[in-house]
Amino acid sequence: MIRLMQPWWLLALVPVLVLAAAYVWRQRHRRAYAMRFTNVDLLRTLAPKGLGWRRHAAATALLLAMVALATGMARPAIDTEEPLERATVMLAIDVSLSMQADDVSPNRLEAAQEAAKQFVGELPASYNLGLVSFAKAANVLVAPTKDRAAVTAAIDGLTLAEATATGEAVFTCLEAIRSVPADGAAGIPPARIVLLSDGFRTSGRSVEEAAAAAQAANVPVSTIAFGTDSGQVDIGGQLQRVPVDRLALAQLAETTEGFFYEAASVAELKQVYQDMGSSIGFRTEPREITQWYAGAALLLALCAGGLSLLWTSRML
Repeated sequence: MIRLMQPWWLLALVPVLVLAAAYVWRQRHRRAYAMRFTNVDLLRTLAPKGLGWRRHAAATALLLAMVALATGMARPAIDTEEPLERATVMLAIDVSLSMQADDVSPNRLEAAQEAAKQFVGELPASYNLGLVSFAKAANVLVAPTKDRAAVTAAIDGLTLAEATATGEAVFTCLEAIRSVPADGAAGIPPARIVLLSDGFRTSGRSVEEAAAAAQAANVPVSTIAFGTDSGQVDIGGQLQRVPVDRLALAQLAETTEGFFYEAASVAELKQVYQDMGSSIGFRTEPREITQWYAGAALLLALCAGGLSLLWTSRML
């Protein structure tokens, strides 16, 4: 179906219609004037045979060309369905104070940031990617998007905060995944969550609840543990041990059929999305066809000039 993107330009048809009305009036006036000659036989001897309907062809073609040009100014468009990849990966990065421990060089947070950026660089460009940071609460920093630069910039801008809400991070990722537009496809998109963390949950819903929710949504959660059991951080002037909670992270991955890593290389992280598959939806986008109308106007104008030259030896 053709629709007009700027329909007010149809006002350009008004002078065209006025010109068409003037042409019709003029032709009628000429016929009335011709009827004043009562000696029809004499008229036939003085004037050559008329063009008949052909003398209107050039004018009609010219008027139609003007109509096409005026309509083209309204930017006609047709709706087309553009394929849209819906497969989604959510990155969840722990920014709790324990992530400043330097038992992983240069420290846990910077190591996690580097691993995350490498993963962003390897992820297929057609997939959606989102980012969640979590400490006492979980926040969506970047909603699922194909804009890799936005995700990379948000990763570089991560800052530390108190507490660790691992379960809330998973729930927040699931909400972000559900927000991906359906665009004609059924159900939520195929999705994966990659969670980078070190410490024990100290805030929010439990890891077990989060695992059950991810399992029910059929969204595997792959976890990456950063740090060692000897890690320490200075919090409020006191040196505190911050061992890694490998067990909880491994159970989260196992329950949801994801992967668990302690030292994640780019090659290992590729496993996260290799079996994800694809979900193609369709987004309706208008495709402008103004050039069709301009082309039609050009052809009609050429026809008008050609017919006029053929039958009257004049351009118009």
